[in-house]
Amino acid sequence: MSQNSPAHLTTTVPRRAVVTGAAGFIGSHLAHALVQAGAIVIGVDRRDPATDPTAAANLAALQGIPGYMHVTADLLSCAIEPLLVDANAVFHLAGIPGVRPSWGPKFSDYVASNILGTHRVMDAVARMGVPRLVVASSSSVYGATDGGASVETDRPQPASPYAVTKLAEEQLCLAHSTQAHCPTSVVALRYFTVYGPRQRPDMYTHRALTAALTGQPLRLYGDGHQRRDFTYVDDAVSATITAATVPTAQGVINVGGGSGASLLEVINIARSLTGREVQVHQEHPRSGDVLTTRANRSRAQEVLGWQPQVDLHNGMRAHMRALAAELHAEEPRSHGLRSFDGSAPLAALADLALLPRPTHS
Repeated sequence: MSQNSPAHLTTTVPRRAVVTGAAGFIGSHLAHALVQAGAIVIGVDRRDPATDPTAAANLAALQGIPGYMHVTADLLSCAIEPLLVDANAVFHLAGIPGVRPSWGPKFSDYVASNILGTHRVMDAVARMGVPRLVVASSSSVYGATDGGASVETDRPQPASPYAVTKLAEEQLCLAHSTQAHCPTSVVALRYFTVYGPRQRPDMYTHRALTAALTGQPLRLYGDGHQRRDFTYVDDAVSATITAATVPTAQGVINVGGGSGASLLEVINIARSLTGREVQVHQEHPRSGDVLTTRANRSRAQEVLGWQPQVDLHNGMRAHMRALAAELHAEEPRSHGLRSFDGSAPLAALADLALLPRPTHS
């Protein structure tokens, strides 16, 4: 999570929780928020922070904090039940992300991690009697829409192999939960374009801000008029924790930030925040990308009492601050970074790290 916990996180937390995919973007933020709120957390990820620099960076805030234990294990082969002893909730965020790589021979990896791994987790959770499983799904399951807000009851039309596996993942867990003898209730959260500090480098907001900070060109797939419902990571975390603690919550729930914006608008925000131009290299649209994603948040508000608190401008400011601090800490020569204002040294990036944190209304 960013250095500040979600200021609007007022819900109770599970006493003991398991977070799969804890070394990932949302998973690391979630684990940190849970620990800060008083939960005992077991984080599970096949990436070893001792050998994986990204995992180490994502988990740095949890290093040495009482109440957190990290387990390096592959959910496809490890014994899962021992990890679940006395757990009140399991947050299943592990899996392979990304639309473009899911086309072709790597699809088998998506099936293994997102479907078979999930099956093992759900089976173990049910056998151990864990009362609640929260599983990370994706807005990509909706596919192409007419531009209106997607409702959980809409017919899914996944437009990529990745989206197919995410739909299978959520539906697999929900199918298990409908069995008469299953003690576990399931909430599947369909996240809409989550962004913020520690976002994957291949994601658009990260790339746009990095281009603005460094002067490196930004690849824009399509004409930039595609619209996304951007969700700041702190908002996603608060919805995720609430989904584990509201007794009546179950089924599919959209988690959208309400910051509907085009890709061109994101570029303009990056320009305004940094005071620099962004070099754009336009390329053909990618297979599986849809024109618009937009969440109907009625169910999230009714069932979870949840609403997003961080708008896109404030969220991107916090994201930029974190990126600027990372870039300033690195060796400039290794990335060919230019001075921020064209004449001053890269230390100007450090000034961006002091910008105010996102405002929670």
